[in-house]
Formats: sequence, structure tokens, C-alpha cells
Amino acid sequence: FDEFNRIELEVLSVVAQQIHSILLAKSQRVKTFVFEGTEISLDPTCMVFITMNPGYAGRQELPDNLKVLFRTVAMMVPDYALIGEISLY
Repeated sequence: FDEFNRIELEVLSVVAQQIHSILLAKSQRVKTFVFEGTEISLDPTCMVFITMNPGYAGRQELPDNLKVLFRTVAMMVPDYALIGEISLY
């Protein structure tokens, strides 16, 4: 999901429950599980990734029940001058 924190809080709460259901099925290593009342097969290699741009107007903070489902990774613009300097010496 891109720009995940632009989704309304009510929707984020529902998505958190759905993601939790999928992750629980993965941890139990089942082949099928019930998702929203429908039994579906589980691809054990499935993953969920989200991107966020915090600090911009209109962005939401993620609820705690959703934060715990993801690992935080920070990214930044590379310093190409420093990379070039290190590579040349």
C-alpha cells in the first residue's frame, strides 16, 4: 500500500484486523483460512508492505494495533558526493 497514512482511521482499523487475520494464518502455517467469512487458500510467501510520508498535512498517525504489525524502516536521499568521494579513495 502506498501513502498508507492517508487512509481514514475507520478504514485503517478494518485493514488492521484483516492484516492481523492473514499474519495469524501465516504463523499457524495453514493452507486455508477464513477471511471475512470466506475460506480462502493462503500463499505462504505473501507479504504486506506499506509506505508512509509522515509530517505532511492530511496524514494520519497509525493506530497502535496497526503499528505493531509492521517493522519500521527509514529511508533518506543518498549523499552522492560522499559516496563518490569514498569510492574514489
